[in-house]
Amino acid sequence: MSQNNAPEDLGAPQSFVVLADGTPVYDRAGDSVGSVAHVLADEQEDIFHGLVLKTSDGHRYASASQVDGIFEHGVIISVPAGELKDPSAEPAPDGDAHFTDGLRRAWNWLIQPR
Repeated sequence: MSQNNAPEDLGAPQSFVVLADGTPVYDRAGDSVGSVAHVLADEQEDIFHGLVLKTSDGHRYASASQVDGIFEHGVIISVPAGELKDPSAEPAPDGDAHFTDGLRRAWNWLIQPR
């Protein structure tokens, strides 16, 4: 069962450049998805690829096209948590090239030593 703990006001819109790890993430229904673990971006080129999210089912990837909004106090994504993909070193070859590149980037971030 999902929890609807979304605050009434997520604050002003923000850029992916200032999005902090740990920021709560909600789906369109207001259900909690998890939190931001990492922003996948090429900041020099100002390209936002997506987010690595920490969920109750492990890390998941939300592509830039699945992110509806980034705000001061939360992120809204367009899909429920159960529809997010696992980061993968070898995503399915029949997928969208941009999306599979994002899954690969998410995987590479996850396996880096910290």
